Amino acid sequence: MKRISLLFTIIAFYGSMAYAQFTLDGEFRPRTELRHGFGSLIADDADAGFGVSTRLRLNAGYTIDAYQFYVSLQDVMVWGENRQLLPDDENNSFAVFEAWADINLGSGFSAKLGRQTLDYDDQRIMGSVGWTQQARNHDAAILKYAKEKFQMDLGLAYSQDYDNPSGFQSVGNAYNTTGFFSYKTMQYLYLKENWKNLNGSLLLLNNGFQNFETDGTTPDGISNLQTFGTHLDYKKGSFGAALNAFLQTGERQGALDVGGAYLLGLDLNYNATAKVSLGAGVEIISGNDTSTSDKTEAFFPLYGTNHKFNGFMDYFYVGNHANSVGLLDVHVSANFKLGEKSSLLVKALNFRGEQALPSGEKSLGTELDLVFSQAFNGYSLQLGYSQMFANDGMYELKGISEDASASSQNWAWAMLVIKPKFLNTTK
Repeated sequence: MKRISLLFTIIAFYGSMAYAQFTLDGEFRPRTELRHGFGSLIADDADAGFGVSTRLRLNAGYTIDAYQFYVSLQDVMVWGENRQLLPDDENNSFAVFEAWADINLGSGFSAKLGRQTLDYDDQRIMGSVGWTQQARNHDAAILKYAKEKFQMDLGLAYSQDYDNPSGFQSVGNAYNTTGFFSYKTMQYLYLKENWKNLNGSLLLLNNGFQNFETDGTTPDGISNLQTFGTHLDYKKGSFGAALNAFLQTGERQGALDVGGAYLLGLDLNYNATAKVSLGAGVEIISGNDTSTSDKTEAFFPLYGTNHKFNGFMDYFYVGNHANSVGLLDVHVSANFKLGEKSSLLVKALNFRGEQALPSGEKSLGTELDLVFSQAFNGYSLQLGYSQMFANDGMYELKGISEDASASSQNWAWAMLVIKPKFLNTTK
């Protein structure tokens, strides 16, 4: 009887597989870093930071005509953070990174609900920040529409604190966070159209941030910050161009008025040969004008993957540089295909403040980034080295004198990426 039951179970399982697609895959990504000026200038008498971190993921997806389901489990570990024989995860880094369902509503409409990543265009304003080991996700609901070359996403999010044992608080709706990135509410509309050689998108984004009175605990309303703009991407033959143009208005957290804040970026690329591609670009991000005390003109890129834009050493807009002097970033790059599975990226960036520092200085410095990539059979290896050549303005911006700063500011890293495919019934 048990054998018959098992047989029927197997038949039912494989019968369901005929109408469904199931995937199971993972990621193992250890990265070793030597930080001697990463993120900010390091003092001459300070030792470099050195360590190894690992991102581990297990991902499962299930698709039928009616809906898609996806879950991603993630743990981020720094080697040595847990003492040997420690019975639990000391930093509580294990989490459900993604858990969502995308329900097919018919006629091109669907509804995607749950914890998910939001990646739009080149990820300048909204991205998953995949370079960081923890990455970024959102708890949101999105009404999606897609037909031929047109796409529309209407996204909504509402954040609430966990309150044991009821799940979330039963009285009041204050969201207890002091972080600028953590919103209480979010609403956005994203529209995109694709043409022959050009695609363009429009983003209208509102973020509501919880305010508190001076005691830091009593809620005091919501500050709403609006970000809106466009991304254009043109490609024809060996030539490509991408434009970002965004404005910000409203209020930052703490009821700080924002006015005249903007981001403009233009990147050009050209495939010179089958093995060499060249790039050049400029980005201007408005800074705070200290002559206006009642508002700020500083733009902040919010939830973008900032690591890929203003230098890999993360001196700007990676948990820093908010409400500061802004940035003028002029950069050139070359990507060399060294072999069938290897490449070398060389990028140079020159930085200036969009506004002057108190001394009147604007020049910040120049960064050189090198990244070598080598793919193997089922895994890949990446090696990186970056050097910051600081100017007077950088020392003033980072609050350290040139004499006290180390003569060489650099960062080196090595990362192994393994992404096993355990199961894929679509194949």
